[in-house]
Amino acid sequence: MNAEKRILVVGSINMDLVAEMTRPPVMGETVLANALHHLPGGKGANQAVAAARLGARVVFLGAVGSDPFAASLIENLKTAGVATHRIRTVDGPSGIALITLAQGDNQIIIYPGANHALKPEDVLQAEEEFKTAQVVLLQFEIPLPVVAQAARSAKAHGRRVIVNPAPAQAFPTEWFPYIDVLTPNREELATLSEMPVERPSDVVQAMRKLKAQGARAIVTTLGDAGVAYLNADGEARFVPAYDVPVVDTTGAGDAFNGALAVALAEGRSLYASIEFANRVAALKVTRMGAQAGMPRREEVDGNFAWRTRRPAEDGSGSE
Repeated sequence: MNAEKRILVVGSINMDLVAEMTRPPVMGETVLANALHHLPGGKGANQAVAAARLGARVVFLGAVGSDPFAASLIENLKTAGVATHRIRTVDGPSGIALITLAQGDNQIIIYPGANHALKPEDVLQAEEEFKTAQVVLLQFEIPLPVVAQAARSAKAHGRRVIVNPAPAQAFPTEWFPYIDVLTPNREELATLSEMPVERPSDVVQAMRKLKAQGARAIVTTLGDAGVAYLNADGEARFVPAYDVPVVDTTGAGDAFNGALAVALAEGRSLYASIEFANRVAALKVTRMGAQAGMPRREEVDGNFAWRTRRPAEDGSGSE
């Protein structure tokens, strides 16, 4: 597992304004926050930091604005070991996320800002990055034409493509054959499949529908219920979550996706990659901050103190 792992992340970068409170407000209500944090975030940037902390060589392709947040967002990526030479600065505000944190869960409102200034041309100008990356990691907080071009460029160079379809939105079915691993959560799976996903059997059927449209494998994160996946052979399995003390769930899915990219770049099987990613996500939720809470490799590979919540639903421990 010591070989160099090269990952290209094309995605969003935001400043997260996180308000901690005892309970979230209902519509029309004003509540007092116990604390307010300014924390670097954005799904793409979070996933880039997660992968870099785990030992990968990561290049980030994105955009920041001309506001005071931009310099600190870029510097934070550099500090984490992420290469930032593919970040473009545009006039206007950087992306902002407004996050309420209460009772171990969160609600998030995204203002895309500079993230929506990304263009397919930015991808085409970064061809060298696609030539050298082993895995290209994409999300939906940037314009979909940029996601599509990045997936096409990656496959043109024979690279593995992971698409985290968040926030959930419909995209053309002709994109599916470009996707090696699609990683929705439960709500995103329901949106993309246009099917209910309340029961485990629902989850499997929804994943089968997406796979039939061309995606090679589907990995669905289910929160404390663990992960369901459908591999390239059409075999469905469930992997349990870890039972950990939850401090902040912000960025947990990003920790999972960044770790999944690293493990696949290392040549691990899909099952082993999911297991590794579960450990990373479990460590992340025990800490505050999307990027600040991303664990380092030695923590993940070290003495892991927590047990899984329940056996894998199908009773299996291997792919």
